[in-house]
This record gives sequence, C-alpha cells and structure tokens, in this order.
Amino acid sequence: MRATFVLVPGAGGRAWYWHRLVPELEARGSAAVAVDLPAGDDDAGLEQYTQTVLDATAGRSGGPLVVVGQSMGGLTAPLVCTRVQTELLVLLNAMVPRPGETGGAWWTATGHEQARAEAARAHGWPLDDDDAFLHDVPPEVAATAPTPFAQSGTPFAEPWPLRAWPDTPTRVLAGRDDRFFPVAFQRRVAGDRLGLPVEELPGGHLVALSRPAELADRLVGFLSALSVAGR
Repeated sequence: MRATFVLVPGAGGRAWYWHRLVPELEARGSAAVAVDLPAGDDDAGLEQYTQTVLDATAGRSGGPLVVVGQSMGGLTAPLVCTRVQTELLVLLNAMVPRPGETGGAWWTATGHEQARAEAARAHGWPLDDDDAFLHDVPPEVAATAPTPFAQSGTPFAEPWPLRAWPDTPTRVLAGRDDRFFPVAFQRRVAGDRLGLPVEELPGGHLVALSRPAELADRLVGFLSALSVAGR
C-alpha cells in the first residue's frame, strides 16, 4: 500500500534527522515528508509546530497518511492527528504526554532521570549525552549534522492541549539500544499512559540515522498489518 509518511523530528527540529530514512521509504513504494520545525523560535509553541507539520503535508499526493513522531516529536505528532485524517500514528523513542502536562514537567513525572541512571548502571553505559545520542550512529553520518541544534523552551512550557489521546491507531516503537529513553522506561510510560505495548527494533535513540532500513521495514510493516486487519 502506498502511503505518505510524515516525519516529525525531536528536539532541534531538523528534517535532516530523517535523511537516511526517506530514501528507504521511497524505495518501498511510499512517499515521505520530513519536517523542519521552528525549534529555534522562542515565539513558536505547540500550535506553530502543529501548523508547520500540517503545511508540510498540504502538497502530498494522496494515499493513507502515517505520522511518525520521534522523541520530543511525541508532543506534536498526536496534535497533527486531530487536524488531518491519519491512518496511523507511530511514536518512535517518543515522549508520551498527558492532558494538561507540560513537556518540562514530563521528565519528573515519568521518572526519566532515575530510569536513565539505573539503565546506565545496569548496562555499564556512560551517563553522557553524546554517548546517549550518538553511540550507534556511524561517525561519517554524525559528521554531516547541521549545527547548531537550537531548541527553544517554549513548547516545553505549554500544557499539552488535548483532553485525551486522539482516536488514531497508535503504535509505540523503541530502539532496544536506546540509552536516552531506555526501552524498559518506554515500556512503563507507554503502558501507564496509553495502555499500549512497545515494539522493539535494533538501534539507539536516533535509530533513523543508525538503522534506517530496519526502521523503514517496520514502519511499512505496521501499515500493512493495519490494512490486513481492516483497522
């Protein structure tokens, strides 16, 4: 089934994050729209982020729409699903907000810091952000990253505006090697907040950079399974 995958990045808001995944999805017969968010604009909040994604989808050629939100993109992706007909929402190593919760409060409310520290001790990982994000990204790929990755705090200060999760089929996908959002942490958050299981694939927090082919297979597979099941 040909679909359009709308790819919402995490903090820093760069479409570049998806540059290895886009050709993989296209090779599998789908279209892909990688979105640049106004991450460096202190006047831009969740409404502006949502509208930016909607504007990026306006010229799509048709077929089912799949919205993929990575990391901080989990704040925006569900909002998009309330504004445009969406076949599937995929949370990829993503934040899962509650109604009225700010992105800033999410970290404490979920116990992220403790969960990350416990996973680092258990696995012998350094508690270092560069390692957490880049440990499995090929150095030659990381070297092409645009700089700087500025991220305004404005979207983190706003209460998440929905009263409930959107009525869109949702899948939660986690890199089993994620050192920033450890997979056990993601399982707990997705279970507590959405009542959903987490499906795993190899790769870390930036799995679209480290394992784009495996990620594309999983995304296309989600859509195919949904089509067979008739939703």
